[in-house]
Amino acid sequence: MTAELTATWDDLLIGEEVVYRGVEPAREGRTEPLPAELDPRVASALVAAGVTALYRHQAEAWEAARRGENVIVTTGTASGKSLAFNLPVLDTLARDPKTRALYLYPTKALAQDQARSLADLRLRGLRPAIYDGDTPAERRWQVRTWASLVLTNPDMLHVGILPHHDRWGDVLANLAYVVVDEAHVYRGVFGSHVANVLRRLRRLARLYGATPRFLLASATIANPGELALELTGERATVVDVDSAPRAEREIAIWNPPLLDIDLGLRASPLGDAARLLATLVSRGLRTICFAKSRRAAELVHRFAVERLDPEIAGRLAPYRAGYTPEQRREIERRLVAGELLGVTATDALELGIDIGLLDCAVSVGFPGTVASLRQQWGRAGRRGRGLAVLIASDDALDQFFAREPDALLSRRVEAAILDHSNPRILDPHVLAAAFEAPLAEEDGEVLGHEALRRAAVLPELARTPAGWVWKGRDYPAARVSLRSGDPEAFAIVDASSGALLGSVERERAYSTVHEGAVYLHLGEQYLVESLDHAARVALVAPARVDWYTQAKEETETVIEETLRVEERLGIELSFGRISVTGQVVGYARRAVQDGSTIDVVPLLMPETTFETEAIWFSPRAEDLEGLERMPTLLGTLHAAEHALIALLPLQAMCDRWDIGGLSTNLHPQTGQPTIFVYDGHAGGVGIAERGFARFEDWVEDTMRLLERCPCRSGCPSCVQSPKCGNLNEPLDKDGARTLLARLRR
Repeated sequence: MTAELTATWDDLLIGEEVVYRGVEPAREGRTEPLPAELDPRVASALVAAGVTALYRHQAEAWEAARRGENVIVTTGTASGKSLAFNLPVLDTLARDPKTRALYLYPTKALAQDQARSLADLRLRGLRPAIYDGDTPAERRWQVRTWASLVLTNPDMLHVGILPHHDRWGDVLANLAYVVVDEAHVYRGVFGSHVANVLRRLRRLARLYGATPRFLLASATIANPGELALELTGERATVVDVDSAPRAEREIAIWNPPLLDIDLGLRASPLGDAARLLATLVSRGLRTICFAKSRRAAELVHRFAVERLDPEIAGRLAPYRAGYTPEQRREIERRLVAGELLGVTATDALELGIDIGLLDCAVSVGFPGTVASLRQQWGRAGRRGRGLAVLIASDDALDQFFAREPDALLSRRVEAAILDHSNPRILDPHVLAAAFEAPLAEEDGEVLGHEALRRAAVLPELARTPAGWVWKGRDYPAARVSLRSGDPEAFAIVDASSGALLGSVERERAYSTVHEGAVYLHLGEQYLVESLDHAARVALVAPARVDWYTQAKEETETVIEETLRVEERLGIELSFGRISVTGQVVGYARRAVQDGSTIDVVPLLMPETTFETEAIWFSPRAEDLEGLERMPTLLGTLHAAEHALIALLPLQAMCDRWDIGGLSTNLHPQTGQPTIFVYDGHAGGVGIAERGFARFEDWVEDTMRLLERCPCRSGCPSCVQSPKCGNLNEPLDKDGARTLLARLRR
């Protein structure tokens, strides 16, 4: 089988587009017998399902849970993390029918997949049930009273369960385990909200007399123990040595050919992906192709189908958000059954849905984190030797890895960071907790002592002998979305259907959903028809245009408090709190084909101001020697700021859109030329702090990006930014390269 598969794709990886080829060696699995103390009924059900032994990491998780510890399992794709957390839960439920368990998943599809797997065990007395927004009203009371294992999502827990805990008293009083799957997803603003929801859950369970243990499963990340502590407020035993077997896997990095060196334009990665997908499936290789948007997934599918004869083309399917649950389940069924040879997918299939045995995984564009890329590549090689390919886009991170493959393949996975005590995020959860039960001093042990300090200053709470209580008539959990850090977020509504597409924080709304803006939702284009400031609603309409918009914004920063100052790389590096004031004064329409400016439309949006966390530094006079004249100085600082922002996601699990920046030739407080890089979310969620901690590595990566990019004066692969408020003017790539090289001396 191995020789056959090698021959099948070897000739596809010999062109100049292939900038790296390597092999991840096979690994033997390490197993142990099923634990002797496991309940016999659970053991019998597992044996009937074909599970006769445990991998060593599964046994470690079982042993830690038996000791009464919280556990986080962080191992590779297809390593059996679900069994690691299911085992102690199923054993407990079998021994004591009154106990309950709660499983949390970031998506409904994952909950559906796990519910199917649990039902397939046919374990007598196990009663799993899904409780989410799709659960019919008449069935909800049955789930509360009948199910021993409830599968839901953090959003439903936040707004549908905790505020109505009196209906869930029996579940909370007997809650033995809380499972948090795909824990690496809970980072940034979303993770900070979820951390508060889990603390509220712990508090209510304690009020009902229960102290549930937490079992978490995550992709491989740099800080699993820290993440578990930040999410739950409790320490957890880390199980991170993967003992599952792995077939040999060939790795390739593919960079579409450069068409214009000056502009940095490359051939379409979607076209290359479609050609590769079509060739692989035509040779009988079961292949999954990941794209970063649903439109890209659809295009790769369409281009691939056009290259194939009808019989093979009929065995390809796209898989993305927007399909009905029935359509998605049918695609999953056909994948598992082997009816499909190829699927193009968004990251909906990156997470732990069981889609059977695949030979090849193709990632179109770096998915944002090394952890996500490894999740995607982990789909390849389930039947034998596998192939995993990254096809680079023209994004700066993609091109950095295309030119520095070792930086990708030898890099530790990123840290997942969050900040549950950010007042912007914490305050609505303090209100929600006070609605659920009076806030007393002892609640600080669970919610955090900062929660009690905030309770004392929130005007919607009243002090009573029982503690702080909610004064309002509504319930505060309904006011806040877990996916946004801003209670004043703008809703984005499809005017043609009335469907809610999403929300955007107020300070971002004026630059992303102003009238005339092109708004992208899951890769689909929408044109903003109107922005209602009073109602906080943006009405959009589906569109197909060959241009995009970029807001022109005037920004200034004020240093509010310096928290840390260290000498790093010969300069004084500061970390602290700043306020950012911005005003959109226009927007450019740019051609999708080459980024050229079609026109600039004047526009005046309201000013926005928010506080956040930042790092900042002022280069020394010797660092700027020969660069100190205008406009070279401003272009140098601006290009360095952009390049630093582009590479910061390598140090923290975030997107460049989560980061802001400002460079100025003279800042009024420092009195010097200064570069700021800050969290784009009010209050900050730890991104800038991570940059402060990893400054040397961050600058080194950025320097390599600038040194190796072949463009002459700057392009989207190095110093141009798709979100620059100054419309990428001025930028001096050579100046930035010189400045950062001097920092490294």
